Amino acid sequence: MKKAAQGWYQASEFARLTGVTVRTLHHYDRLGLLKPSGRTAAGYRLYGQADFARLQQIVTLKFIGFPLKQIGGLLDRNSKDMLAALRLQREILEEKRRRMDLAVEAISQAEAVVASGDEPDWEAFQKIIEVINMQKDKEWMNKYYSEEALEELEGRNTPREVVEQGQRDWMALIEEVEASLDLDPASEKAQALAARWAELIEAFTGGSPAIEESVKRLYADEANWPSTFQKPYSDEAGAFIDKAMAIRNKSICS
Repeated sequence: MKKAAQGWYQASEFARLTGVTVRTLHHYDRLGLLKPSGRTAAGYRLYGQADFARLQQIVTLKFIGFPLKQIGGLLDRNSKDMLAALRLQREILEEKRRRMDLAVEAISQAEAVVASGDEPDWEAFQKIIEVINMQKDKEWMNKYYSEEALEELEGRNTPREVVEQGQRDWMALIEEVEASLDLDPASEKAQALAARWAELIEAFTGGSPAIEESVKRLYADEANWPSTFQKPYSDEAGAFIDKAMAIRNKSICS
């Protein structure tokens, strides 16, 4: 198939150049994901330079794991900001690569132990399971988040060190709450813990009602969580902080 006029390509040539099938192009056209830039006089699809960039984003987001229904919304939102769209895709891929590197490293360590003929280091195998389950848990948790909440979370550009500091802050706070279960939830220390709890929730949700509602939906369905996913605090700590938060909220509203 020869190159079409004005730098455009008919579907078969565009498919060959991009490594997708004509059937896929037709499917993306029907979904409104990738409309051809033009048509021949006979009605055949014509694809131009802008379509290469659009298809690249579709392929990348699909590889990352986004369903086609969400990809359309993401592309439309970022259609006027190519730099932001590419940056978001790079960051998600970098995180995915980081998780894969952890799994490869864990498997390599276990492989070395087995090859040496020493007794198997079961902690190495435990690490493999932990890393893989970490990725599975992330994918599983996404079902509790609305499309709006996921888009807000994915659109953030939070530095990794800030995320890691937030995780450390949560771990430290949970330890303090677990050690304070004998306190009166209305006491000064309990109320200080509740205030810190509220601050960390605010930092994660960013004040977004969609994200806050998604988190509530996740924790309300604890009975159906997979065995690999454990709540980071005990039921007793949860009941304690709920009481302290209720007292705090009542005090703020009064």
